[in-house]
Amino acid sequence: MKKTLLAAVATTALTAPVGAIAQEVSLAFSHWLPPVHSLQSTGFEPWIQSISEASEGRIAIDLYPAQQLGAAPDHYDMARDGIADITFINPGYQAGRFPIIAAAELPFLVSNATTASKALHEWYMDYAEQEMPDVKVCMVHLHEPGLLHGTSGPVAAPSDLQGKNVRPPQGTIAKMIATAGGSTVQVPVPEMREILSSGAVDMTTSPWNSLILFGVDDVVTHHLDLPLYSVAFVYAINKGVYEGLSEQNRAVIDAHCTPEWSQKIATGWAEVEAGSRSDFEAREDHTFYVPDEAQMAEWTALSDTIRTGWASDAAAAGLEDPQGTLQDLVDGLTEAGGAFGQ
Repeated sequence: MKKTLLAAVATTALTAPVGAIAQEVSLAFSHWLPPVHSLQSTGFEPWIQSISEASEGRIAIDLYPAQQLGAAPDHYDMARDGIADITFINPGYQAGRFPIIAAAELPFLVSNATTASKALHEWYMDYAEQEMPDVKVCMVHLHEPGLLHGTSGPVAAPSDLQGKNVRPPQGTIAKMIATAGGSTVQVPVPEMREILSSGAVDMTTSPWNSLILFGVDDVVTHHLDLPLYSVAFVYAINKGVYEGLSEQNRAVIDAHCTPEWSQKIATGWAEVEAGSRSDFEAREDHTFYVPDEAQMAEWTALSDTIRTGWASDAAAAGLEDPQGTLQDLVDGLTEAGGAFGQ
């Protein structure tokens, strides 16, 4: 079943004139979401089709979903080592390893995944080579802001996390949960139903449609009605594969590794996630909690603590001006209309 996952280069007809031979490549793209996930149909597949068309068929990309080639947390190393040519990475699955992009994981940062994704891509490309030097970072985008969901309530204030087991989406929110007195059980989202159904966790984090997709919409019936966080995703290309492309083919890939493509891919998924909220609102057995002024002040104070911790971690990793770096991200999000509260 396995094939060679480094780019397979072939030539066209041997009778073609010298200089007219076009490089043909077949690339393996690995991700850990199920093939029915909306991101595959609204994001991955249109991107692959556009690359095929722009290269006049010279670049073929085969999808390997559902952790077929490796576990979700391993996807950065899989791109680095050539286990796959292109991978879809959640850097937060390896908490502490990528402290700069972890700024995008901070609570109360973004309002949407569309314009915010374009701004994040533009911001992170100034740091990608510093933080992820082993791969070619192609794109960076977010998912629609996620929320806290519990098997019981209330879920309104940070104090409601005390003594609870919670599945976080990434390392930064895991720190927030721990700071609030909760315990974290960090597993990739495909394992969310198993740990919730078994009672191993009391709460999870997720945007709306993912609760349905992963079959926990009947398990978590209490919701913090507040856009709490997002997750940054990185599309990485094996460096040897990228550098081995012909100039013509590399130009096609470069044209598909842009802020505009990051926004385009995020948009379809965001629309599906946001559109599912009404499904939950129509269910009588689901309860929504809107923090009051005092509870919101508690969330803000907690968020400030987490931001201070992020700045310390980023400085320890060699980032010269963490506060200025974060402010640049916030300014970019604000200009794009994607900052929290916009």
